[in-house]
Amino acid sequence: MNRGVIEELADLNPVVDAGEVDRLSKDFAWFSPILAAQLKDKRADAVFSPESADEIRRIVQACVRHRMPISVRGGGTGNYGQLTPLHGGVIISMARFNKSLWIRPGAARAQAGIRLGTLNREALASGWELRMLPSTYRIASLGGFYSGGTGGIGSINYGVFAARGNVTGIRMMTIEDEPRFIELRGEQTHLLQHCWGTAGIVLELEIGLAPAQPWDDAIAVFGALDRAVGCASELSHANGIARRLVSLHVDPIPQYLKPLAEYLPEGRHALLTNIAGYAMESFRSLVGKWGGEVSYHRPSAELTKTPQTLIEYSWNHTTLNALKVDPTLTYTQLRFAAATHVAQVHAVYKALHPELMLHLEFIRDVEGLTTCSALPLIRYTTEARLHEIHDIVRSLGVFVANPHANSVGLGNKKALTPEFRQAKREFDPHDLMNPGKLDQTNEFAIV
Repeated sequence: MNRGVIEELADLNPVVDAGEVDRLSKDFAWFSPILAAQLKDKRADAVFSPESADEIRRIVQACVRHRMPISVRGGGTGNYGQLTPLHGGVIISMARFNKSLWIRPGAARAQAGIRLGTLNREALASGWELRMLPSTYRIASLGGFYSGGTGGIGSINYGVFAARGNVTGIRMMTIEDEPRFIELRGEQTHLLQHCWGTAGIVLELEIGLAPAQPWDDAIAVFGALDRAVGCASELSHANGIARRLVSLHVDPIPQYLKPLAEYLPEGRHALLTNIAGYAMESFRSLVGKWGGEVSYHRPSAELTKTPQTLIEYSWNHTTLNALKVDPTLTYTQLRFAAATHVAQVHAVYKALHPELMLHLEFIRDVEGLTTCSALPLIRYTTEARLHEIHDIVRSLGVFVANPHANSVGLGNKKALTPEFRQAKREFDPHDLMNPGKLDQTNEFAIV
């Protein structure tokens, strides 16, 4: 360990206790048995929790002088070990760099460490809300969602987070002897998106907001897969029904959602939704058309009194709930092609069910087309079999975004463009930001 940085910045109270540093060096990569083994012994030397841009600048200057690697931690809710240092060094936790700067009609600006749940509450007070939330919104940070997230609750309306207009500006700091503050606007905001903090430190983000809606929770159940998929797909296209979550859980996944058991009859497929209260009649009619029944409905006014909503059974919270029941499970990530997604879903089901159990999240893609992605559960046996499963899925024309890799790879068209490579050279000339995460040789590169 190079103690120069720690001694130089002692007034910033670095965390050096081995147990605490180990905890702060981890995220939810344990969802993957492969990453859990690969990252087991990887940790930082120290963790700093700055409160100001000046303190962050001091940390960066010291790390550059001593050539210490830097990783940035948001809420620690990622699933790929994005924040876990491969070569030791310093973690900068953004947990105390967490202020909202302003909220205006249709837009907000905040420091990167603010929790998305906090920012959403502040926006709601002004009649607005975040366009999308990850299922981990209570603890996930704005900067972490930008740097490592993709989409979430609301993506059926506003696309993935990288879609044009969702992020309109960022303020960043370069990793140089004299760090610079740079404002990126418009198309430039894509430079560092989903790049795992490998080319600079994001300090502030400016994002679009949506008009606030009174969202109810509802569950519909179906006996036949084609009916369930058909209803979910039609709902995802039904712009006249205000909804922000269309989350389909193919049997037997509903049986892993134990707190909802009374609303999930055995052998049924379950559609979890957020529906505007005034649209519930139209939703019930749609479900009836497809031969389903609404087994659960809770109005938005009541949801303020409950510790959990259906949001926390969707997206990768589905995986978390399943792992609580059966820790031998794992998952993967798939992306279906717009216009052919329904046929592809059935093809994957026919080829791999029940070894691969489909969990679908309906979204608009980066081009604004309605489709679905998937975070299916897998009955894990071996890494070799996981390769085979992915090969089978790819042969059906479905894109695999493998969550069992710890690198931003060639498949990430946004991360490894020539523009990103130039930005990396300019913003981080000593390659101190999260080194090792741009390995392009890994077949399992995620996007």
